[in-house]
Amino acid sequence: MALILMSTAGIVVGLIAAAVTGWALHRKQVTDTRQDHARITADLPFTADLMVACLHAGQPVSAATESSAKAVGGPLGVRLLWVGSQLRLGADPEPTWALLTHDPATANLARTMSRAAQTGAPVADVLTRLADDARESARTTSVAAARRVAVKAVAPLGLCFLPAFVLLGIVPVVAGLASTIILP
Repeated sequence: MALILMSTAGIVVGLIAAAVTGWALHRKQVTDTRQDHARITADLPFTADLMVACLHAGQPVSAATESSAKAVGGPLGVRLLWVGSQLRLGADPEPTWALLTHDPATANLARTMSRAAQTGAPVADVLTRLADDARESARTTSVAAARRVAVKAVAPLGLCFLPAFVLLGIVPVVAGLASTIILP
């Protein structure tokens, strides 16, 4: 753009356009990451339950992971589909699941599955506990959000009702008392 305008104004406009574009792209990426995290958090209990059902039906962990990933879809499905295909191809489970620990939304699942692979614990039991914990965490988060809304609602209510209470409740009483005190 600076070459087109051939002036310092062109350079300034080009720098501003580059900064605004960079800021907008970064903001979109942060929003997408937040949305992915929220979707993964919401899908995790159901996905764990699907994996437990597949494991109880006799599927190996790789097939249970792939089946659940295909059923759930979304960002969690993409991540689990990759893990399932790696496990199906014979990859070591611990490092494969450990790659998901970098994302905070899937870190708990990854740690749980890595630990189950290390210790040989029954995967279905571990996933059932994970699903229960994820549901409890979601419930706690929603209760905390509801409490925050209640606290935030107090300020507008106070600002609206306190002046009305003073004008309709206190001022007439004070005026009535003042008229009886001043006038004999």
